Amino acid sequence: MTSPFVIVIGRQFGSGGRTIGNIVSRRLGINYYDTEILKRAAQKEGLDPDMLSRHEEKKPSILKALLQGAYGIPDNFHTVPISGERVYRIQSKIIKEIGERESCVIVGRNADFVLRDHPRLLSVFLHSPLSNRVERIMSRKEASTRDEAEEMARWHDRRRESYYNFYTGEKKWGVASTYHLCLDTSLLTNEKVADIIIEMAKEKFNI
Repeated sequence: MTSPFVIVIGRQFGSGGRTIGNIVSRRLGINYYDTEILKRAAQKEGLDPDMLSRHEEKKPSILKALLQGAYGIPDNFHTVPISGERVYRIQSKIIKEIGERESCVIVGRNADFVLRDHPRLLSVFLHSPLSNRVERIMSRKEASTRDEAEEMARWHDRRRESYYNFYTGEKKWGVASTYHLCLDTSLLTNEKVADIIIEMAKEKFNI
C-alpha cells in the first residue's frame, strides 16, 4: 500500500489559496482541509468551534507567556476558557493524525512546520501583488472599497506572519527557502497554478 502524501499550502491573504487548494484536491481525488481541522479539533476536545476560532492563528501575548513560564499560570488565566497555545496543540495533533492516515491538501495552520518530518510532504506558498489580492478580495464581496480590502489583506498577513514565526522559531513565513515551491498567483489562472502544484507532486511522490 502506498504511503500517504500531503500537500500543504501557505498563502498571503487574497492570493487564492483556498480556491487553488480545492482544485488540487479535487483533481488528485484527495481530501481538502482548512476550517475542517478546527471543527475536528473542537469535536475531539468537546469544545465549541466558535470559541476555538476566536483563538485560531493567534500567538500568545508576551505577558501571558512570561506569567505562565514564571508562575505556572494555567490556560484559564483571567477566565479565558481556552488559549491560543492550546488551540495550536490541538490542531497540530489533528494535522499529524490526518497526515499519517491519508493523502490530502491542507491550507494554512502552520501545517508545513507541523508535518516537517512527514516523509512525503510538499510545501507550497502562494503570493501575489497587493493590487491583485485587493481585486480578489473585492470579487469575493469581503470588502466594499479598495482601501478596506487593502487594509484587510495587510492585517491578515501581519497576523499570519506573527503566528507562523512565533510557533516555528527558525522558519520564516513567506520566505522562499522555507518552502518547496513558491508561486505568484497573479501570473496564471487558478487552474494553471494548480497544474504546477500537481505536476510537482506527481514528480516528488511518483504518483
